[in-house]
Amino acid sequence: MLEIRHLETLSAIRDGGSLQEAAERLHLTQSALSHQLRELESRLGTPLLNRRTRPARLTTAGLRVLALADDILPRLRATERELQRLAAGRTGRLHLAIECHSCFQWLMPALDAFRAQWPEVALDLSAAFSFAPFPALLRGDLDLVITSDPQTLEAIDYVPLFTYELVLAVSESHPLASQRYIRPEQLADQTLITYPVDRQRLDVFTSFLDPADVEPASVRKAELTPIIAQLIASNRGVAALPNWALTEYLDKGWLKVCRLGPQGVWPTLYAAIRNEDADAPFIKDFLTIARDVSFRTLTGIKAA
Repeated sequence: MLEIRHLETLSAIRDGGSLQEAAERLHLTQSALSHQLRELESRLGTPLLNRRTRPARLTTAGLRVLALADDILPRLRATERELQRLAAGRTGRLHLAIECHSCFQWLMPALDAFRAQWPEVALDLSAAFSFAPFPALLRGDLDLVITSDPQTLEAIDYVPLFTYELVLAVSESHPLASQRYIRPEQLADQTLITYPVDRQRLDVFTSFLDPADVEPASVRKAELTPIIAQLIASNRGVAALPNWALTEYLDKGWLKVCRLGPQGVWPTLYAAIRNEDADAPFIKDFLTIARDVSFRTLTGIKAA
């Protein structure tokens, strides 16, 4: 029964103080405004304006509709302005999740640079280690997922960010530390330390051990890279990690790294986005910033 124009009418009557002034504010004739008001009163079955007073005053029912107008109209205008900025590519929402335990080293500077260039975009970051990020991306709860494990989903595009080398980290005193590269069978008697991720999502298994039908002696899980580095340095296992994640520990002399196989293992890191968002200006710019910052920040990576 109530329409936006009705709310605007009651608001204009209150703000203008008279039907004539309200009509001018709404770019209507006073006759057209009176006709619209009477039509609404007929629909509602109650008068909204006491016309016996000078100037005419809103009735109790009219004041109730006016309260609704004061609630709805500002929100409507704010949404219209937001949609205009969105259509112009100046605003939006970028909620990210990462499936990469060691991505913070380059991602945080990238987010800072993005925030400075797109202050009107609502930015949020979560670690996707405790939930399934791709269903959340499809539902619209997330807008972008950083992953090295793309899944075939019809509505999702995977934009490559960069390729990196997965290397084996060992202690300086480990027997494998002197090897130019590691063969899969050399890990058959080793404790392999991994992040707490399903085996099928770990490149050391899918790209190195499984094709050679080799199993490590045991697998130990650790959540944080510094803990993994300490375990390796104290000879309690070895770990396959991105080359960039080990730089500070190599500088401290804690670890050595070895190539996995003569050619190495080179996964690609992707940004997963919904197809419908592929042309959004702020998402395209985030991808550009992420690549630029990662190549400035990280060593040993390649263009994908």
